[in-house]
Amino acid sequence: MKNNAFNLIKDSYQLVTGARIRSKYEEEIFELGQYDPLKRGYTLYPYEDGVKFDDFSVIISEKELMNHYEIEGVKATAAMLQSTSATVPLFRK
Repeated sequence: MKNNAFNLIKDSYQLVTGARIRSKYEEEIFELGQYDPLKRGYTLYPYEDGVKFDDFSVIISEKELMNHYEIEGVKATAAMLQSTSATVPLFRK
């Protein structure tokens, strides 16, 4: 996982369930879980060698995620790009 490109989190819309998150200062990787409105934070699960560990989790605020963590870059394939460009427009002529 060290060769994967991680980018800064610029917008909260990047914070989706299943995204891989890494600290700017550590090499440990986490998988982002659901947002918990009662605790006002996201659930992070440890992630290593393709396995998500559900027995341990951490609640972290959106502000801390955006300031101290990076998100794994999405790799778009040609099929993904074609499917997004082939959407139906809202207004037809």
